[in-house]
Amino acid sequence: MHTRITRHLIADADGLAEAAALLRAGGLVAFPTETVYGLGADATDGRAVAGIYEAKGRPSFNPLIAHVASPEAAFALGPFDAHATALAKAFWPGPLTLVVPVGDDSPVSDLARAGLSSVGLRVPSHPVAQALLALVDRPVAGPSANRSGHVSPTDAAHVLADLDGRIDAVLDAGPTAVGVESTIVGCLGGAPVLLRPGGVTRAEMEAVLGVALGEPVSEATIAPGMLASHYAPNAAVRLDATEVRPGEALLAFGPALPCDGPVLNLSVSGDLSEAAANLFGHLRRLDAEGATAIAVMPIPAEGLGEAIRDRLKRAAAPRV
Repeated sequence: MHTRITRHLIADADGLAEAAALLRAGGLVAFPTETVYGLGADATDGRAVAGIYEAKGRPSFNPLIAHVASPEAAFALGPFDAHATALAKAFWPGPLTLVVPVGDDSPVSDLARAGLSSVGLRVPSHPVAQALLALVDRPVAGPSANRSGHVSPTDAAHVLADLDGRIDAVLDAGPTAVGVESTIVGCLGGAPVLLRPGGVTRAEMEAVLGVALGEPVSEATIAPGMLASHYAPNAAVRLDATEVRPGEALLAFGPALPCDGPVLNLSVSGDLSEAAANLFGHLRRLDAEGATAIAVMPIPAEGLGEAIRDRLKRAAAPRV
């Protein structure tokens, strides 16, 4: 990835304004929440979201939580049933993430949602996070601001130790209150499901809901990217294709192979960030064309290519 000059911004009015401008321009900015520092990018911009994975060295495209400034902003991003509405009113702002169906006109990118038909939403209570999100006025994807596998950062120095030269700025508001991660609850119809314990307890939520929280059916519900065959289109997927067979659609990368069927190009120029941003949407569109098989041109395994290939291998895996 390109080396960036990472700005160290103090969380005053000027620092907040600069951080918001960077995010709105597609940059990467670490910012404090009530739990740890998050690595923010405009969740509506697939290429900006691709930068999160690249900076973190994240091994696969897992769904990212979209942070917004207010419950009202969250309600605009997907339908909230009675359970989700009750939890939002009781615990937002705060360390609770609600997974709801994604709205038909939701601007949150495919890549931020990892291709899922749901979206994870959170309204953090940290005053600096709230001020920043209000200025950005868009959903901000924000996993922890550290290299994948490293300890989560609780101050700006931790962020810089991991990500200096890999992100555009860190907004420094001092140490965070070291808490557990946000609780994640799925509200996707039927009983709400506790997907990850965290800062809001089961007892607190059940007291509000008046019903018991369900348990996830499998680990794949918590971490969808870990299922061997997932995000799979209806069409069969063939990787590292050097020719297109009769009846196949083509998912190209770089100059496209000759093809008589539908063709979509992840990136004509061979840009892996662009390819990552287009991946899920292009698979969905080729599926909608009615193709029974999709040939995928070779994609290099370095950088974001590793994660793109990982996701395509899962799409091509034998169906469970």
